[in-house]
Amino acid sequence: MTKSNMTNRRASAETEGAPAQASFGARMLGGQITWIALILIIMMGAFTLLASGAFASVANVRNIATDACILMVMALGQLFVIITGGIDLSVGAILVFSGVMGCLVMNAVGGPLGIASGIGVSILSGCAWGAINGLLVTKARISPLIATLGTFGMAMGLALVIANGIDLMAPLPLVRSLGVGRAFGIIPWLVLVAGIAAVVMAVVLNQTRFGRHTFAIGASATAAERAGIPVTVHLVRVYMIAGGLAGLASVMSLARFGTTTISGHLEDNLKVITAVVLGGASLLGGIGTVTGTVIGTLIPVVLLNGFVITGIQAFWQQFAIGLVLVVAVYLDSRKRATTG
Repeated sequence: MTKSNMTNRRASAETEGAPAQASFGARMLGGQITWIALILIIMMGAFTLLASGAFASVANVRNIATDACILMVMALGQLFVIITGGIDLSVGAILVFSGVMGCLVMNAVGGPLGIASGIGVSILSGCAWGAINGLLVTKARISPLIATLGTFGMAMGLALVIANGIDLMAPLPLVRSLGVGRAFGIIPWLVLVAGIAAVVMAVVLNQTRFGRHTFAIGASATAAERAGIPVTVHLVRVYMIAGGLAGLASVMSLARFGTTTISGHLEDNLKVITAVVLGGASLLGGIGTVTGTVIGTLIPVVLLNGFVITGIQAFWQQFAIGLVLVVAVYLDSRKRATTG
């Protein structure tokens, strides 16, 4: 192959799937993010009117942001997976496993070195499970749904075995600093970490070759491979990113709750998928934004918080989120049908 042909293939690799994302995808996301953001604004306005100043207070806004940040970090990884046309049902279990491993290291080593080592172990544990997911999907040719459902059980089971089925206590310095501390005395550190993660992932998705290849694979993995994109390697990396972010979320969870909260993350996988889809990403792949995912993460948190403050039964939150999710998927399918 000549040097000129290789250059053309690389150029094609970076732009394959771009028309779908730039034309159909851009129009669809623009509309969907607009109406989902409008829904969020309407909800916040309604709760502000119903609950006087309680909902819109600085303390409550800070509480909403803190409640959303752990799921938001996991949702960022799920976004990349869904854009490629995959799915990851294991992120909740990866969070638990990574939290258990990190907590053990933190308590065994002790001090600042123990906390730093535990954070590294948590993130690396998540990346390792992500690599397993990626290899099962690409090399073993197992459906992402089945592969990640299997690793969900494996990761959760190992976490229970290692922890003897009980929650482990996180070091108090981690809780006092990252868990309840605030940057500049205003912004909770957890919220700042989630914000930085969102900015970094937005830059990666929109401003790098890695992001362009992610969209291209979601638009058509076959076309992307023909264009020279290393699809197998890229997918493994995407699942590793999702696992690594789940590992980071495990550290945030340890700091937030002070324990590994093993039984508190069984539904996290469904929650983050819901957040990504509510934010405009398509389960068929090729479409999604970080901005939409952030908004999609906030909606269920705002609903639950508003229901509690206004005295509405929290059970209605599940109905409302289910309704919005069905509408989001319906709009996705309709827009694809009308533009396809």
